[in-house]
Amino acid sequence: MLKTKTVSILSHLLVWVVLFMMPYLLSYSQEQDITRVFMHFWVPIVFFVIIFYSNYFQFIDRFLFTNKTLVFIGINLLMIVFFLFLKEYIETTFFAELNNQRGSSDTGNRPPIKLIIYVHMLSYLAPLLFSIALKMTKRWATTEAERKEAANVKLQSELQHLHYQLQPHFFFNSLNNIYSLVDISPEQAKSSIHSLSKLMRYMLYETNLEQILLSKEIDFMTKYIELMKLRVSDKTKVTYQFPTQETGIKIAPLLFISLIENSFKHGVSATQESNIKVSMTTNDKEVCFTIENNDFPKKTTDKSGSGIGLQNLEKRLKLLYQNAYSFKTIKENNSFKVELNIDTH
Repeated sequence: MLKTKTVSILSHLLVWVVLFMMPYLLSYSQEQDITRVFMHFWVPIVFFVIIFYSNYFQFIDRFLFTNKTLVFIGINLLMIVFFLFLKEYIETTFFAELNNQRGSSDTGNRPPIKLIIYVHMLSYLAPLLFSIALKMTKRWATTEAERKEAANVKLQSELQHLHYQLQPHFFFNSLNNIYSLVDISPEQAKSSIHSLSKLMRYMLYETNLEQILLSKEIDFMTKYIELMKLRVSDKTKVTYQFPTQETGIKIAPLLFISLIENSFKHGVSATQESNIKVSMTTNDKEVCFTIENNDFPKKTTDKSGSGIGLQNLEKRLKLLYQNAYSFKTIKENNSFKVELNIDTH
């Protein structure tokens, strides 16, 4: 911040120094012109400085940006007219001899007084318009930065909300699965509770970061699939294949778990044979996740889940990866397949 202000101050100083020095440098070889440079260039430049900074620091913010346009125009017109008369007064009072010399040599060649006033008015408008342009550019940049900051805060808040929403959803679904094991296999129910505690510890303490290593997410999914396999019958075949080597890829946490949950919820039948196939591959920084299962529509009386998982996933993908992902579902021949590709570059 301090560095930016310093650069800005030095830039302003450089511009004004160049403007002050340019007329002198262009006429340094003509000693008689130094006084004329002072009268015709340096005095107006001082007025330009006053017009520029009085508007830049005061009038634009107080009047133009508060919709008091007429007041803003009136103040600047009065200021310009005042400087026109002041310049004329300085010329006639302190540079009378130079004016007499110029008058005798330029007799009959001087442009009409109205044209002179018009040209001077335009010259005084230049610093005014330049200050407005700079101020509006600065205001736009500030507004744009604030808009991006607000959008980022909103994004983070929404992602945090979705993250907290996913945790109880996952917990309740897992409890429903364990509940079904209590009467059938108490020992398996105990083991499931122990596994669930490990999974919840991961969700509570290791997924608060924006991104985590893909290997950690794979370990979490592996443990969850093994937990879910305890409650399914021998008629359900569950296979999964994940990368075994550390890829170094980082990804947003808990993106794939909803798809795995969904496959066990809708792809398992108590009376029919069913298959669940989970596969993940990586190519450079791209993650390709595929899951395929039988399609057994959920009965209306089944209250095992609210269906919030997939909605949550789609919202998170849009917020986190925008155009850097593809999400496709294919439903045919009593089979349901999901393909999710994420570019993590």
